[in-house]
Amino acid sequence: MNTCRTASFAVLLILIIFVSACKNGESYKVIYYDPPAEHNAIRETAGNKLDQKYRIALVPKIDGIAYFDVAKQGALEAGKALDIEVIYTGPRIADAEHQIEVVEQLIEQNVDAIAIAANDPAALSDVMRKAQQHGIRVLTWDSDTIPEARTFFVNQVDAETLGRHIMNSLALHQKERGSFAIMTGSLTAMNLNEWIKWIKVQQQEYYPHMQFVDLVANDEDPERAYELALDLLERYPDLGGIIGVATISSPAAAKAIMDTGRANETIVVGVSSPALMKPYIEAGIAPVTTLWSPQKLGYLTVYLAKQLLDGQMPFDGQEIPNVGNIRVRGDVVIMGEPLDFTKENVNEYDF
Repeated sequence: MNTCRTASFAVLLILIIFVSACKNGESYKVIYYDPPAEHNAIRETAGNKLDQKYRIALVPKIDGIAYFDVAKQGALEAGKALDIEVIYTGPRIADAEHQIEVVEQLIEQNVDAIAIAANDPAALSDVMRKAQQHGIRVLTWDSDTIPEARTFFVNQVDAETLGRHIMNSLALHQKERGSFAIMTGSLTAMNLNEWIKWIKVQQQEYYPHMQFVDLVANDEDPERAYELALDLLERYPDLGGIIGVATISSPAAAKAIMDTGRANETIVVGVSSPALMKPYIEAGIAPVTTLWSPQKLGYLTVYLAKQLLDGQMPFDGQEIPNVGNIRVRGDVVIMGEPLDFTKENVNEYDF
């Protein structure tokens, strides 16, 4: 039976029921409900794509580094489990200009959804809005942009929780004394800047005998990160610690400390994967490193993008297969809590 005949039959059936009801003396009130425009858009997208295979694009900050490679694995696993096509594509340089080019290409390909880890929240907003105007669902993951440019943000951890925790880790191993510097991956990435903000807040509130001396950015370039670490060690001969913000920062700083013979003087804490930090954890240069599962983050992002295309928004406490229960705070999804990797457990992880 085609759509027109189905619709005609439905109308006829309603008329028959209505007439029968009138004969029995019953009265009816017609209630009209006008759902929010955004919900209509979500449902319309879901209806149009009901019998088609979704194409969801996952855009990292930069292609080719270990952290995002592991996230890619999780995204592809989700694609296979959900029977959708996952397109993983990112810039070779971690900047907004190259990400804009990637998004423009995805708009031309008319993908169904784009999930982007934003290098610059302001610079990317126009092209993300353009994608929305073309009917593409847009969300962010790992690093957010301005709220108007996306539907929601898939955040790996709560920024305040992570920033304060990292500062506590450094203070514990520096005995709440001495100087420290921060090496970030980018001065424009919103997630990194939020973590740094809470690192500084925690130090100012609880560790008055520790001194923050410098902030440097490596543009997600391992070689530049190593050079910056060497420069920090030279300019601050009494430097007690380096906090690595972004996964390549901590191993580069730890290598510089090892190569300059400063292993007994300067430590490294921060965000990085256990695989990258294992030799430095075992050497005692990095007493602890902190992360989450990037594989789960990739999986979660694709899962929620597909759910969005199906007309459903994430909700607080929702259980996600292979991930666990998520938290939702407004338009931000929080995957879970940060994990610490030390000598005792670093061999238990392979990412």
